Amino acid sequence: MNHRISAIARKEFRHIIRDPASLGALLGLPLFLLVMFGYAVSLDVKNVPLAVRDLDRSPESRALTAAFFATGDFVPAGDPGSPRGEGRFLDSGAAAAVLEIPPGFARDLERRTRAPVQILVDGSDGTRAQTVIGYIEGLCLRFGQDRAAVEAASLPVSAMASPAIDIRPRVLFNQDLRSVVFLVPGLVALILIITAVVSVSLSVVRESETGSMEQIMVSPVGAAEFIVGKTLPYAGVGAVSATTVLVTAALLFGVTVKGSILALVATTGLFILACLGLGILISTIAETQQVAFLIATMTTLVPTFTLSGFVFPLRNMPFVIQVLAHAFPTTYYIQILQSILVKGTGIVTFWRPSLALVIYAAVTIALSAARFVRSRR
Repeated sequence: MNHRISAIARKEFRHIIRDPASLGALLGLPLFLLVMFGYAVSLDVKNVPLAVRDLDRSPESRALTAAFFATGDFVPAGDPGSPRGEGRFLDSGAAAAVLEIPPGFARDLERRTRAPVQILVDGSDGTRAQTVIGYIEGLCLRFGQDRAAVEAASLPVSAMASPAIDIRPRVLFNQDLRSVVFLVPGLVALILIITAVVSVSLSVVRESETGSMEQIMVSPVGAAEFIVGKTLPYAGVGAVSATTVLVTAALLFGVTVKGSILALVATTGLFILACLGLGILISTIAETQQVAFLIATMTTLVPTFTLSGFVFPLRNMPFVIQVLAHAFPTTYYIQILQSILVKGTGIVTFWRPSLALVIYAAVTIALSAARFVRSRR
C-alpha cells in the first residue's frame, strides 16, 4: 500500500514539474491572495475626499475645516462654490461628502447655542456613507468639546459632553443606505466576468484538448471569424444574465436604473467586448482547462472582489495596488454602473472609464487575434 502511494505521489510530482504553467498558477494564486488580503483589503474608511463650502469665512469655521483634515481620514476635494457645484462634486465622485458651513456659524458658537452645519454624503456606497457620517459626527463632537474646554473650563460635565455643533446630514442617491444598492453593480460585473472570461477561455482550450483545434487550424476559417463565432454565444448569455439580475433587483429590492438605459446597454457592450478579448487571450496562453481556469480566476474573479471597488474602497489601498487595480476591466465597469444605476448621472461623469474600456477591449482583442494567427503558422 505504501509503495502504491509513493508511486502515485512521484507520478503527480513529475506531472507538475513537466507543466511549468500549472506549477506557476498553483504557486501564484495563493501568493496573489495573500498579497491582496494582506495589503489591499481594509474595512476602514480613509482618505475620504471632502469638499468644503465655507459661507461663514471666520476663524472658527476655518478651525473646523482644519480639524477635519488634521485627522488623516479626510482629504480636501476643493470648494464647490455653489449648491449646483456641490451636486457636481458628488455626481462625478470628486467628493464623497460635502461640508457646508452656513453664515453665522461663529456667532452661534459665541452665543453657546448649537451651530448648524450641512453635510451632503454620497450614499451610493451605503457602508462607506454610514462610516463617513459617523466620522463627521464624532469630529464635530470633539471640536465642540475642545472649544468648551478651552473657553469655559468651569462648565459642568453635562454641558461639556453636548455637541456645540448641530449636525444635519443629508444622504444623496441611496437615502436608506441599503447595501443591496451598491452590491448590484458588483454582481452584474461578476456575472459577466464569469460568463465572458472564464467560460470562453475554458471553451477554447477544450477545443485544443479534444483535438478539434487542429482541424480548425487547417480549415479556411480565419482568426477573426473563429474569435467572433466562438464569443458571440457567450456575449448573448452574458447580456441575458445581466438583464436578469437587473430585473430581479428591481422587482425584489426596488433597485431600478436611475440613468440612461441606452448608456447602460452601450457600456455593458464595451465591458463584454473587453471580457471576451481577455478570455480569448487567456485561451491562447493556457494549454489545459485547469491552467485556463486558474489564470482566469486570478485575472478576473479575485480582482472583482478585492480590487474593483465592489467590496472594498480603492482609496483605502496603497498607491501601487490602486495602479494595479486599473489593469482590470471590472474597476472601470463598476464605476460606470454606480454612475448609471445608483446616481443616474450623465456621460460627463463616466466617459473616462468608458474610454478605458474601449482601449482595453481593442488591446485584448488585437493581442488575441495576433496570438491565434501565430499559433496557426
